[in-house]
Amino acid sequence: MASTLFQLAFLAAVPFWALMILTPTWRWTHRIVSSPLIVLPAPAVWVVAIRPVFGDFAAEMLNPSLDGVRTLFTDDMVIAAVWAQVLAWDLFVGRWIYLDSRERRIHPLIMAPVLVLTILLSPIAVPLYLLLRSARPAPAARPATQDA
Repeated sequence: MASTLFQLAFLAAVPFWALMILTPTWRWTHRIVSSPLIVLPAPAVWVVAIRPVFGDFAAEMLNPSLDGVRTLFTDDMVIAAVWAQVLAWDLFVGRWIYLDSRERRIHPLIMAPVLVLTILLSPIAVPLYLLLRSARPAPAARPATQDA
């Protein structure tokens, strides 16, 4: 069961990454990725995976210790749940990077490696993207219109 959930979490995130990396300028990509709901399938897997061990997991998270977390990680359901959590977070961050880069008109060929790096090593990709985006300010906001 844990192995299935582990794979399911991955499969829940991959289509959105594929859209952002392989078809970044397709209008349906922007439309789909604009919804924050794309991150929900992986947390749904988290709920299923964490349910049988939630008591132990919650107790450890309320008073964490290295030994306690190490013990938790001997359970494959905890590993599947944490994997789903990591995938959801990376997708959330990748979604923001994608949308922000499109707004700033950063070329997709520059962004594809950044997004791949976000999947693999988001703690490196996020500061890299922040550096990249600092060189490309967002377009000026349109003035709000008032209905008379």
